[in-house]
Amino acid sequence: MDISTYKLTNVPPTVYYIPNFITKDEELYIIKNVYSVPKPKWTSLSNRRLQDYGGIPHEKGMIPEKIPNWLQIYMNRIDELNIFEGKKSNQILINEYLPGQGIMPHTDGPLFYPTVTTITCGSHTILEFMENNESRRKICDLLLEQCSLVIIKDDMYSKYLHSISERHFDVINNDCANLFSCGKKIC
Repeated sequence: MDISTYKLTNVPPTVYYIPNFITKDEELYIIKNVYSVPKPKWTSLSNRRLQDYGGIPHEKGMIPEKIPNWLQIYMNRIDELNIFEGKKSNQILINEYLPGQGIMPHTDGPLFYPTVTTITCGSHTILEFMENNESRRKICDLLLEQCSLVIIKDDMYSKYLHSISERHFDVINNDCANLFSCGKKIC
């Protein structure tokens, strides 16, 4: 797959948005596996739950762990895109956000540098980007549709904050930089 056709040109470098990266059947397979893990695999935070695969984050790097086969197949597919500058993906965080939950503006930090990829399952979401200063001026929103893949690197990774607002419904408007890249018509 030539990902250059999926590069967003109306945002700071660099974002790729690939609608329908996985099929609906693959999405259901992922969701089934996510919710069939033992309860201790979940970490509950103030406004979301998460599962961590591939390694335990540590200030000196990752302490590696084996990735389950049901996730490795998607890591392999992402690795085929050659986006990690000669390296392989090595970490998966599964974040569960229920309606009304989100995450405050943040950067993903040096452990995940220089590239983060996200496959969206279960529902769409709006990922908001803003300046990393007191003004928090909005840069753009990205509409992450179900089954899509977003790749974030370079300035968008290191210079800007991103967040998911705590709301029960999303307003999809012209602030969404990838609105015309989405896989289906948005009404």
